[in-house]
Amino acid sequence: MTALLTDRDIQDAQLTDWTVAQKSLTRTVELASFRAAIETVNQVADAAEEADHHPDIDIRWRSVTFVLSTHSAGGLTRKDVDMARRIDALIEER
Repeated sequence: MTALLTDRDIQDAQLTDWTVAQKSLTRTVELASFRAAIETVNQVADAAEEADHHPDIDIRWRSVTFVLSTHSAGGLTRKDVDMARRIDALIEER
């Protein structure tokens, strides 16, 4: 089983654009258009498939919310931090 992160581990990860609540990481981003939002979601989907770790994704016009949690472990793990960083990188490329 994958080890859960401590509060200190999460703080040390310095995921400044993410909030921690209810054993998950959440980030909402506003994109330039609906099409840009969908393209970003498609890129995240490709990265998630590659990592075999899939975020919950909510799309509302140009606003996209990503929620990460390792459900099988019951909270946040290194997989969530790694995927959050990958999502951050994809958003920065936009």
